Amino acid sequence: MAPAIRSLKAFLEQSDSLVVLSGAGVSTGSGIPDYRDRNGDWKHSQPIQFGEFMGSESARRRYWARSYIGWQRFSGAEPNPAHHALARLEDGGKVDTVITQNVDRLHSAAGNRNVIDLHGDLSKVRCMSCDRVTERRHYQAALEWVNPGWTAEAKHYRADGDAELVDNAEADFEVPGCELCNGIQKPDVVMFGENVPQQRVAEAMGAVDRADGLLVVGSSLMVFSGFRFARRAGELGKPVAIVNRGRTRADDIAGLKVEDDCSQVLPAAVASALG
Repeated sequence: MAPAIRSLKAFLEQSDSLVVLSGAGVSTGSGIPDYRDRNGDWKHSQPIQFGEFMGSESARRRYWARSYIGWQRFSGAEPNPAHHALARLEDGGKVDTVITQNVDRLHSAAGNRNVIDLHGDLSKVRCMSCDRVTERRHYQAALEWVNPGWTAEAKHYRADGDAELVDNAEADFEVPGCELCNGIQKPDVVMFGENVPQQRVAEAMGAVDRADGLLVVGSSLMVFSGFRFARRAGELGKPVAIVNRGRTRADDIAGLKVEDDCSQVLPAAVASALG
């Protein structure tokens, strides 16, 4: 057994009520790109900011055109071995809660039951005027309806259903408003520059407080919305383990750091720990 897997197995065996904090690195094995490189730096230009999305019609047109193309691939993603390993860990009584920074719902699809979608759910769309929430598939159909014959080629696929298009294709893309009030339609996710709802933060923090350890999987924790939970676990003296390729913001907090592909080491460690 490789030393990294042996160490991770020992961490899992000593815990009976873990909180798992997951990031984009968990879903790369499902074909969803991540945001950052091994140093924690942006791989591409930063995602759209909340203020820009709300304040600019052209920014919303660009966002929805890119997402319209990206969703066609993103929505077909399926859980990979890392997701299934965490679901098995919960079934084995080792996991209390999964806090995920991802918006792909793949933990739930894999079978995890107690999941906090910290940054929301990309399969939902929310009206910013009347607060109506609808399924993304319905809004995708509405986008298709008002853009008959519109097509675009994706130059690159990026994180969270974003796609970089060729030839400035979004310039003539139409974006429908809410069916009820014609308000601005926004994906039901926490955009950069937007705050995570306080009730959701409190629920996640409560999970960290009652757990006996924290397992970080596939996250650099460069964004404070996730890092705060690692910091809280450290302040409480709870053991912290990180499985992530490259540097994280909590490297000095963790007692165990495994720099490897989580879709490979996690299933092996879980299988060994659960027997």
